Amino acid sequence: MKNTEVTQYLDSLKSNGIVLGLFNIKELCKRLGNPQDKLFFVHIAGTNGKGSVLAYVSTVLACAGYRVGRYFSPSLQGYGENVQINGRPVSRKFFCECIGEVKEAGDSMTAQGLAAPTLFETETAAAFLCFQKKACDIVVLEAGMGGREDATNLINTTKVAVLTSISMDHMKFLGSSLKEIAGQKAGIIKKGCYVVTAAQNNGISDVIELEAMENQCPVTKTGEALKVKYGLERQRFTYETADGVRFNGLEISRAGQYQIENAILAVETIGKLSLCGYPVSEKQLRKGLLETSWPGRFQIASKKPLFILDGAHNEDAAKKLAQSLRFYFTNKRIIYIMGMLRDKEIEKVIAETYLYAEQVITVTPPDNPRAMAALELAQAVKGYHPCVTAAGSLEEAVEMAYLLAAKEDVIISFGSLSYMGRLLDILEKRQNAAGKNRPAFSGGRHNG
Repeated sequence: MKNTEVTQYLDSLKSNGIVLGLFNIKELCKRLGNPQDKLFFVHIAGTNGKGSVLAYVSTVLACAGYRVGRYFSPSLQGYGENVQINGRPVSRKFFCECIGEVKEAGDSMTAQGLAAPTLFETETAAAFLCFQKKACDIVVLEAGMGGREDATNLINTTKVAVLTSISMDHMKFLGSSLKEIAGQKAGIIKKGCYVVTAAQNNGISDVIELEAMENQCPVTKTGEALKVKYGLERQRFTYETADGVRFNGLEISRAGQYQIENAILAVETIGKLSLCGYPVSEKQLRKGLLETSWPGRFQIASKKPLFILDGAHNEDAAKKLAQSLRFYFTNKRIIYIMGMLRDKEIEKVIAETYLYAEQVITVTPPDNPRAMAALELAQAVKGYHPCVTAAGSLEEAVEMAYLLAAKEDVIISFGSLSYMGRLLDILEKRQNAAGKNRPAFSGGRHNG
């Protein structure tokens, strides 16, 4: 298939909506020769931090010399950007070839009266096919929604199942209580694999441990970092693993206090992978942690003024964002650009973050049927903050923010990852037009 044909085809699948369950993806992959059965996985589920942990683990493994596939959602830079090998998207030509094979399999299903695959099922099957054809040593895989009924969960060759922090998330699909949601997330645990989990609250650990016990899996819980030195461009910490291995002065180049927690989860995961035949030296671990980058998660996109992108879209993520704002930017003047999807915890996100903004600019995340209109979001924000303006476009929001901000101020864009890729493009074009340097961290081709 040609590039335009692939884009049109994938766009057409959006109307199939979100369908949880494994029947379709199993049937689709069966018709492709079950490429996932020829691969080995680190499978990551949770509410917040999945993408960051994926970035740390995959970058460390690549630094150790492995061919590492990674698949995540949402894609910030368009179709295929989220199917990567050693930190770089597969070639467009190769991705289109794989989509062509998946389309043929999907068409054969509908011809026999079966349901058409969804967009996510199609992308997931294409990712497995890409990784199998490229003979990846291991794939780091992020669950899309939940875990147990998520399309990624048809895999049976998981080496390590990783559970990041779990909180209220996608209640319409996953359940109305934390234990129900945790049960869905813990569904990625496969018989005999290692389980690594972040510190959890409200009985969530019990749910994870029960699932692990039923599948005869050992569970490792992360501990706390020691001697932490926070910073916007580099952070340093010491950590002793559950197995008693101590790493002094580990460094990461990603901002955000919560990134220490994500890095620790990655360290424990790498330790378990070494028991599965994927040894990593301490030098390779240190190099990988420091080299990891990840777009849209407390990402410094430009400076003077600081322009930060963060995908905080639920209550827990908003609390972590607020924590970082208090820590890094006390007494700084802060301007928000905020866009939300309608099915998220909008009131709770606003309540956790409004105190730190002098001005809020709302936007409508483009090309997303679940997007909340900027005017409607502005009305919700006005219940908490008097200084709010609805922008007609992302471009208008960026220009408004720059007009309001002095060089020493901070602009924070958050609320949904779905528009961060577009925002990165706008910032890059703006800076290029002004003859300035590109953003500090690019959202397109990135290492980690």
